[in-house]
Amino acid sequence: MGRRSEANAVTELSFRLFGKFTALCDGEQIEELGSGKAQELLAYLLIYRDRPHPRESLAELLWQAPSGATAKKYLRQVLWQMQQALPIEGLIDNQPDWIRISREANYQLDVAEFEQAFSRARGVPGQQLDSRVVAGLEQAAALYRGDLLEGWYSDWSIFERERLQNTWLAMLDKLMSYCEIRQDYEAGQAYGIQVLRIDRAREQTHRRLMRMAYLAGDRTGALRQYERCAQALKEELGVRPSRQTEELHRLVQNDALDVARDTVTQNPKGTVSGRIDQLRIILTQFRDRINKDLDTLEHALTDAE
Repeated sequence: MGRRSEANAVTELSFRLFGKFTALCDGEQIEELGSGKAQELLAYLLIYRDRPHPRESLAELLWQAPSGATAKKYLRQVLWQMQQALPIEGLIDNQPDWIRISREANYQLDVAEFEQAFSRARGVPGQQLDSRVVAGLEQAAALYRGDLLEGWYSDWSIFERERLQNTWLAMLDKLMSYCEIRQDYEAGQAYGIQVLRIDRAREQTHRRLMRMAYLAGDRTGALRQYERCAQALKEELGVRPSRQTEELHRLVQNDALDVARDTVTQNPKGTVSGRIDQLRIILTQFRDRINKDLDTLEHALTDAE
């Protein structure tokens, strides 16, 4: 009750669902929520914050009690506990037939920020992202402190955990592509390593790491990356690397990989859109080189004066 009496002094309410569930008021953890069903109910409402939830459905989902009346009783008790613990009035829109997170409530949610950032990049190849969208993706990727609600094993949390993990991997793929086209190979490789920690047999990521290692001047690193790829595919899936990966490996072995030829490994079907992407990559790298040369010339002229 003490926290509720301080409601007017609250400046920030935030929830972290990546990793361990955490509810914070002005940076301090809200201990009154305890654990168990109060946290699960709140997390469920936050994840599915875009719609109301019938009381009966919530009760059955979270308790699966032998009778509907018993489940509804548990729901009322947990709602009371949750509303007493939360420091802001009006966070929960609690109606006789349904419950939801209020649309007017003021709070921060890491999952919401994460999904909003990715929505701006959905359907856009990493090579074509603008700097503002990339900045949002970088911040969103950093929010992923761990899988959603680690240690929870209810069906709905497992489904959402897999969905958001796949979103995170797609986000890192886009950032890798963005870094590669701008020759920021160190940052791109760091993103790729994060991907392989989750999915060590992700062949596309291995290929990108091979390319970036080679283009950064580390031919040995590129060859070692191929060996790690082949080992992971054998151990995880019982298969050999694809023709695309083998061709890239051959080019690296022969010290024959360049931007123009490497685009074949990225767009093997030779589609019109693939050729356009190839030309866009070459044009962007050409512009970057010109800009670097102009900067060097400008500095030289300044020094000469």
